[in-house]
Amino acid sequence: MIRKHKKCVGLIFGGDSNEHEVSISSAKTVFQAFNSKINKQRFTVRAFYINKYGVWFDSDLSEKILIDEIENNTTIKQEIFNQEKINFLEGINFQNVDVWFPLLHGFNGEDGSIHGLLKFTKKPLVGCGIIGSALGMDKIMMKTIFSDLKLPQVNYLVFQNKDLSDKEVKNKLIDEILKKFNFPVFVKPSNSGSSLGISKVTNECEIFEALEKARIIDQRILIEEGLEVREIECGIIGNAKLLTSEIGEVNYESDWYDYDSKYNLNNQITIPAEIDSKITKEIKKIAVRSCRALNIFGFARIDFFLEKSSNKILLNEINTIPGFTKKSMFPMLWKASGLNIEELVAKLVDISLDL
Repeated sequence: MIRKHKKCVGLIFGGDSNEHEVSISSAKTVFQAFNSKINKQRFTVRAFYINKYGVWFDSDLSEKILIDEIENNTTIKQEIFNQEKINFLEGINFQNVDVWFPLLHGFNGEDGSIHGLLKFTKKPLVGCGIIGSALGMDKIMMKTIFSDLKLPQVNYLVFQNKDLSDKEVKNKLIDEILKKFNFPVFVKPSNSGSSLGISKVTNECEIFEALEKARIIDQRILIEEGLEVREIECGIIGNAKLLTSEIGEVNYESDWYDYDSKYNLNNQITIPAEIDSKITKEIKKIAVRSCRALNIFGFARIDFFLEKSSNKILLNEINTIPGFTKKSMFPMLWKASGLNIEELVAKLVDISLDL
């Protein structure tokens, strides 16, 4: 009997985004899953770590980070000589990779940059392509498309490339916010993840500071009304046919679902969420429709709000490379749907290979 060729998975993680540490945590979980007894029969893994300076490291060093033999900050401390002469693929052996699994959260990952680069290798990758990734990362473009399709969302305002140092411009922006919304409101950079750069604003005095905080990450800023809501999430996997997971709900101890609360062990996760079956069905329908609208496939997590006073479903955003940490909702949603983490990562590779 001829043994089938094992597929080599190229696991890319780290990166020079503000979600570097989350990416490492996700990669550790996925690496362990591929090295489970059952998956070792089908896959080998080559790890590729990118440090905070954007420098790629070979698979031997990268794997040591994943198994905690060295800390990732030891590579970060390396001095970079002749930065302009560095070929980021120099010394990186990727010829034997059969399929890529990018786990770069945030900039240069979820925004489609890594997808465009990997396209030149002519190897398939886990997840969606350039367009879906870019649209899913950009909150303003995403919400504009959702609005055109009449998908339910919270009310919002968009500020693009405004000079906040100009007093007249600043006052005009604040006036627009005050006219359109009651407090609280949320101020968000258009391109960011894990709630980084986001502020909850409860009065006029806090607006300008929130705008400045968001502008550090992105010159394009989104303002959303703040409602009393439940945080509801749904996972999808698939290509031609998108499958939806069980619906989950996150209950958090903080005032809102910020960066710290997203990675807090004390969050209460309920899967399946305790919601009406009709609402569950509608959430899954909107999840698929929204992904199709942005050309998102492979895998993603779709986040919703459920307004407490009305049970109105509000589409929040789509995460095209959701977290795979031990605290992340995406793998938990699929575990509750019948796929444990080992089965899930194998399934995602099969999807990318159309198996």
